[in-house]
Amino acid sequence: MGSIQNPVEVPSANRCEPGSFPLAIAKLPEITSKPADPEQVVTQWIDTFNQVVSSSDYSRLSDLFLEESFWRDQLCLAWDFHCPKGPQEISKLFKASKSGSRIKSLALDTSSSIRAPKASALAGDVHTVQAFLTVETDVGNGAGVVRLVKDGSNWKVFTLFTFLKELKGYEESTGKRRPNGVEHGEHTSSLNWLDRRKAEENFEDGQEPTVLILGAGQAGLTVAARLKMLGVKSLIVDREERIGDNWRTRYHQLVLHDAVWFDHLPYLPFPESWPIFTPKDKLGDWFESYVKLLELNAWTQTTISKSSYDDASGQWTVTLDRVRDGKTESRVVHPKHVIQATGHSGEANFPSHIPGIKDFKGDRLCHSSQFPGAPESKGKNKKAIIVGCCNSGHDIAQDYHEKGYAVTMIQRSSTFVVTAETNLKALESLYSSDSPPLEDADMLFFSVPNAVQKRLNIDSTVGQNKTDEKILSGLEKAGFKLDKGPDGSGLWIKYLQRGGGYYIDVGCSELIADGKIRVKQGHEIASVLPNGLQFDDGEILEADEIVFATGYLNMRTQCRKIFGDEVADRVKDVWGFDEEGEVRTMWRKTGHPGFWFMGGNLALCRWYSHMLALQIKGLVEGVTVYENL
Repeated sequence: MGSIQNPVEVPSANRCEPGSFPLAIAKLPEITSKPADPEQVVTQWIDTFNQVVSSSDYSRLSDLFLEESFWRDQLCLAWDFHCPKGPQEISKLFKASKSGSRIKSLALDTSSSIRAPKASALAGDVHTVQAFLTVETDVGNGAGVVRLVKDGSNWKVFTLFTFLKELKGYEESTGKRRPNGVEHGEHTSSLNWLDRRKAEENFEDGQEPTVLILGAGQAGLTVAARLKMLGVKSLIVDREERIGDNWRTRYHQLVLHDAVWFDHLPYLPFPESWPIFTPKDKLGDWFESYVKLLELNAWTQTTISKSSYDDASGQWTVTLDRVRDGKTESRVVHPKHVIQATGHSGEANFPSHIPGIKDFKGDRLCHSSQFPGAPESKGKNKKAIIVGCCNSGHDIAQDYHEKGYAVTMIQRSSTFVVTAETNLKALESLYSSDSPPLEDADMLFFSVPNAVQKRLNIDSTVGQNKTDEKILSGLEKAGFKLDKGPDGSGLWIKYLQRGGGYYIDVGCSELIADGKIRVKQGHEIASVLPNGLQFDDGEILEADEIVFATGYLNMRTQCRKIFGDEVADRVKDVWGFDEEGEVRTMWRKTGHPGFWFMGGNLALCRWYSHMLALQIKGLVEGVTVYENL
């Protein structure tokens, strides 16, 4: 993949991760007519498509796809993620395959009323035929969603989504393939389930993990669960004392800003009584239970002290230091794959270069990742400064305010703000108490190419801003600088494009609008003083506590720290969009054989853990080789 540099003066709303690409805005089809018989329309299109791929007559793709069309594919067309635009780009991807089309055929999925072909609409008068598909590839079975629009007398693709679900002969051990759990008859071993489980978890008798996973958050747990169901041995290692402590130890008032229906983990959804917004300690407990119930192998209080990779054997040598019963044990393991699952960000972006930062004499100066919660301070005239205005910054500012501090937030650029209630409504058609089954909802959600999603979100963001007009107006009057996301496309695209720059409002915005939390906007910190901060306009703000909610560096920074320059120099930068509008490097080939990045929010981890596990399973079983990824 190539790379570009960001222009010098890029508005904050449009800022990209270094080396990534700004996401294009798809052009929607003109006003289209409604179908008379949706099933007939899709059936005829599928028949023609299957003829094209079986004959390799790719010149006919223009009869199937609009010029402004998008095919989002995950592991069916190639062992990677692609989103070619238009018949010519799609044809190039087909022709790049050395053995012809990897997709052998598509078929209509009518297994439920939700999946059956139906008339739908993307936006306004853009009428489509939407249908769920099953996919047969050279190595497995997949699924997908197609949206057809009428172009003259023909129905053609505007968006097509295909993804690999399973490898033939290596299906998941779930449902009808679940383990028996017992061998009836005469027992040749005295070991029971618990004995075997302990031996498995500790990799006794010379057993080795095929995959070593660093990090026991949602990224590490979901990919470990996927690998287990595919019969791939994995070991999760985490430096914390207990599974879930990476959430428990975060600031006191933290609650997830995404709703429960968007946050389910694979194989084990949250109970029906689970709160809509999950408290961080409750999530930590759920993660701990998840490991036990799914029998995932996890070592806590464990760090990597040494690692190396041998290209000839395709094998790692990793030294693990594990604290057990107060003593440190070292164990050398030789996995074929290592997954860095430390979140989609890397090391804390702490501005240690600011003059005077070591001279602060107040009670606390730290990064938000180290903030345990504000102490009670009512009646003590304490002052707090929070540098940064995204989710963590707002939550911490609200915490300080509620504990009696005079709070000032430092906003250096602009922030996209949407209330939690409005954000909840934006997802309710797919993720709510009345939404489709989770598998169907996920297929529909991920079926929209990012460029199309950006175009649709531009319109929906206008509506969201109208709904939140009162609080947004109050923020602006208070001196808080708002933006509407990249090219006006709101929260989701901003998250994928740069990983931050937004706040899902759960109460702090009202405090700012009412003047209860002050905002200093648009000025950089010149120096840290023993009793506060001095800014480039000369103003001095006194503080007893300063928290830098300034985000995180790219995952490569943490990769370099843990695995060294040799590995970090070979992997590519993570996050932001590539040329085709897919997220870079995460959940896919990194540039270093046997090394992977895994991260994102719970919804992304739920989906992409499956894609990553299939790639690794394919490599482990010799279904594919790394060069083909």
